[in-house]
Amino acid sequence: MEKKATIYRMVTPDHLCPWGIKALDLLKRNGYEVDDQHLESMDANKQYKEEHAVDETPQIYIEGEHIGGYDALRKQLGLGPDPKEGTTYRPVVAIFAVALGMALATTWVSLGALELIRVAELFIAFSMCALGIQKLRDVQSYENGFVQYDLLARHYVPYAAIYAYIETIGGILMIAGGLTWVVAPIVLVATTIGAISIIKAVYIEKRDLKCACVGGGSDVPLGFISLTENFMMMAMAVWMMIKSLA
Repeated sequence: MEKKATIYRMVTPDHLCPWGIKALDLLKRNGYEVDDQHLESMDANKQYKEEHAVDETPQIYIEGEHIGGYDALRKQLGLGPDPKEGTTYRPVVAIFAVALGMALATTWVSLGALELIRVAELFIAFSMCALGIQKLRDVQSYENGFVQYDLLARHYVPYAAIYAYIETIGGILMIAGGLTWVVAPIVLVATTIGAISIIKAVYIEKRDLKCACVGGGSDVPLGFISLTENFMMMAMAVWMMIKSLA
């Protein structure tokens, strides 16, 4: 016998409730025949919540039994909570993973082999560009996070935006191998200040902060990953200068 469920969710010309869509999908993927009831206006949604003494929609019923909202449905189906809040390294992992893939592909296409040194160079340079884009897409929001821990930005706020441009342009020029003795020292100084700032804020002052490395409003914790990022860029800057002397 097919399992039956009913869902009441908000579906209006101007708004499709994302939790309603996700709940409907969960029910279908778990083998339920779903009676999909639409609340087609804000007034209808408000009236439903008042009549049933609930503070949110969607609301789900399984075999006539009231389950509750989306989170309650996940619990009913034996699933963990849908991650919505809390710290995560996912944005940084995604950027580094894509940058590594790009570095591998570019090295293979251009050299016909995976030369590890070139892969490492391009990985760091691509990562710098990607992280720079994240900062530049919303400079003000990024600044709000960066000035909380960067020692130079705390005394000269415009430096926060300057740092984003240093990282982005530095990555571009490092890909091209151009203007090494201009860009590499600047990147080295900026990232050294950044590393010292992170060590002071996290490991000396023990402050619980979010990293601005992937832009403003992120939930990436400031700490080891952020420090590693700075060390990578420092190493890249030093390597580019050494390489130019060879």
